[in-house]
Amino acid sequence: MNSDFTESQIRNALAGFATGVTVVTALNKHMKKIGMTVNSFNSVSLKPPLVLWSISCESRYFRDFMLAETFAIHVLAADQQDISKKFAGPEVDRFDGVSFSQGLFGMPLINHYRACFQCSVADRYPGGDHMIIVGKVIAIDNREHKPLIFYGGGYGL
Repeated sequence: MNSDFTESQIRNALAGFATGVTVVTALNKHMKKIGMTVNSFNSVSLKPPLVLWSISCESRYFRDFMLAETFAIHVLAADQQDISKKFAGPEVDRFDGVSFSQGLFGMPLINHYRACFQCSVADRYPGGDHMIIVGKVIAIDNREHKPLIFYGGGYGL
């Protein structure tokens, strides 16, 4: 065991844990659509139904998501690498060319996904250089598509 590790070493070790890929969307205080790729999604509780994700305190969307009271988490399907890259990419209109509709409270929903959780913010907790956002699930849609997986710095099935 190495107790004297670098940030790079911990990042490489964490890359050995396969995760699903999600896009989180919401409306900012000006009612503009915002969204970003996130792989820090996890379940918390079934009763009540709670999920969590985290956002870097340095993210360009940090303030927007701290003010949002609702959000949607889209678990991406295996054929959505392009959506993952688009919502992780540089500042542009990430919704340009993406088929989407309005969910509860007007939040933007990407139309194709493996699963979608529409949530209201239940809690926010500081977690080092990130903020952990806990959402109460208020609506779900679960489809039978294969999920998009991220492992070792790349996509997989």
